[in-house]
Amino acid sequence: MAANRNLKQVRIENSSPAVPLGMVGGGGGGGNLKGLRGLEGESEAAAAMALVPSKEGGGDEEQEVGLIIDIKSFLKPGEKSYTQRCRLFVGNLPTDITEEDFKRLFERYGEPSEVFINRDRGFGFIRLESRTLAEIAKAELDGTILKSRPLRIRFATHGAALTVKNLSPVVSNELLEQAFSQFGPVERAVVVVDDRGRATGKGFVEFAAKPPARKALERCSDGAFLLTTTPRPVVVEPMEQFDDEDGLPEKLMQKTQQYHKEREQPPRFAQPGTFEFEYASRWKALDEMEKQQREQVDRNIREAKEKLEAEMEAARHEHQLMLMRQDLMRRQEELRRLEELRNQELQKRKQIQLRHEEEHRRREEEMLRQREQEELRRQQEGGFKPNFMDNVSTILCESPN
Repeated sequence: MAANRNLKQVRIENSSPAVPLGMVGGGGGGGNLKGLRGLEGESEAAAAMALVPSKEGGGDEEQEVGLIIDIKSFLKPGEKSYTQRCRLFVGNLPTDITEEDFKRLFERYGEPSEVFINRDRGFGFIRLESRTLAEIAKAELDGTILKSRPLRIRFATHGAALTVKNLSPVVSNELLEQAFSQFGPVERAVVVVDDRGRATGKGFVEFAAKPPARKALERCSDGAFLLTTTPRPVVVEPMEQFDDEDGLPEKLMQKTQQYHKEREQPPRFAQPGTFEFEYASRWKALDEMEKQQREQVDRNIREAKEKLEAEMEAARHEHQLMLMRQDLMRRQEELRRLEELRNQELQKRKQIQLRHEEEHRRREEEMLRQREQEELRRQQEGGFKPNFMDNVSTILCESPN
């Protein structure tokens, strides 16, 4: 294998019993980390730690052996496992390869979550647990001869990745992921920064599947998706896929007639006064004109954006003033309405009070009439009694003995 030329003896071990143990590489020559080209930061440091030589078996002979590494150590903090970034394309496969043979080829790099083989066209896909393991597998197995065929391994195209432009400088990776998670599970969201760590206004979002990516693209194209307070909508586009790791090696070049014609001359500088120099100068002038026009377009766009931001700021102030005026008018209307309600309440209370006073007056008059009538009746009853007794006495006196 290719690893035998690059790596010292390192054993990658998975703590899960379902994954077999294996040896990555053999005791070949060459630099310790050549077979781990393309690893990032912590992964490369971990691999370097694994390659520290140690003495084994006693005696004066020194044998370089590797440390045992649990494959989970290749999963960076916060990194999600089995993402699209861990998916490898394997080309130039034998047409009679079985799924078991295909999986056995990658068994030392952990248990895959996806295995697909197209035997008719001689290619397949496999998804490993982490990006680092996929990078190690690619570095080791690319170019490996399998049944007289050199394998061609590269990272598979991410079909659910979107480019996000017009980002505010205050948008972070976490906010970007949180914003686009409403469309579906997000594997990775990154705000692109320059060499000083300043936001460039661009980023990308990688979804776990294509449907949520399509949904996000459609929703953001039809509407105005805002991530911050400022009404600055993001621009979402399908992400252009580039292979900036392997490029185009000579062994993959197609040896066509044009290839042989263009390769007749070696790399050189055109000599002044020659045919080559004249047309090369015209090519450079055309490129310079394109550069100037692009710079002019960039300036125009930048000035238009600055003007739009100034107008937006002025409009925001005007909008705030309008809102304040509307709020003031609303408050005045509310006060007027409250005053009307208060007057109506006072009027009702006054009417109620008048009715109570009228009722009280009627009751007093009624009581007064009752007392007068009662007094009159008593007077009448008091005057009738003496007359009655006088009549009785007269009658008694006139009667004979």
